[in-house]
Amino acid sequence: MKLKTLSSIPSSGWPTIPEQALTPGCGKMASLDRVKVLVLGDSGVGKSSLVHLLCQNQVLGNPSWTVGCSVDVRVHDYKEGTPEEKTYYIELWDVGGSVGSASSVKSTRAVFYNSVNGIILVHDLTNKKSSQNLYRWSLEALNRDLVPTGVLVTNGDYDREQFADNQIPLLVIGTKLDQIHEAKRHEVLTRTAFLAEDFNAEEINLDCTNPRYLAAGSSNAVKLSRFFDKRFLYLFTSPQPPHKALNPGDSA
Repeated sequence: MKLKTLSSIPSSGWPTIPEQALTPGCGKMASLDRVKVLVLGDSGVGKSSLVHLLCQNQVLGNPSWTVGCSVDVRVHDYKEGTPEEKTYYIELWDVGGSVGSASSVKSTRAVFYNSVNGIILVHDLTNKKSSQNLYRWSLEALNRDLVPTGVLVTNGDYDREQFADNQIPLLVIGTKLDQIHEAKRHEVLTRTAFLAEDFNAEEINLDCTNPRYLAAGSSNAVKLSRFFDKRFLYLFTSPQPPHKALNPGDSA
């Protein structure tokens, strides 16, 4: 069953799952557990195209800017084919805006960061600044419980040990791989590998206009499934411990 993308502007309410997916007689979707995964990154990096590809297995023909937050749903079978198999539907929350937004915008955006079970950090491989901004996006989301504005970002060197105690699974995805000249590809992918290492996360690099990058059985598909299979998928209903404030330059 395919569900259409839901768009919402904060002032008009929060994104919700289509009512038909939660009502009797609508197949197994009605009884599935839900998990929430944030999709964060600068405007224009291709988050909406990525989410559409992940959920609909189709290329998004006419992507547009996301205002507020847009939610799409992906069905995932945890440990498929084993006695532990369980089906979930995963809400992918595509959060709009930029890390340079006014504090009032960030404060409003912080409500999307509640009860998070995973975070996908998206950057444009052709735009180094979008890669650097992932540190600020992650800090904004992970500090949501401790700072009224949802933000605690200061200047300083980033310390990967800050994420040593983080229990929320992270995945780093680089887009627009097709636009990287072959002569520069090694340099760009090496930089991206270090970026993922900072987050203690796996990385996927792809072109959102080509579904083959996420074809079943491919290394990217395996990484994606492994991300969705992490502990949050079957323990997400447990109370989450308070999050430690993360601040560039401070050790964990």
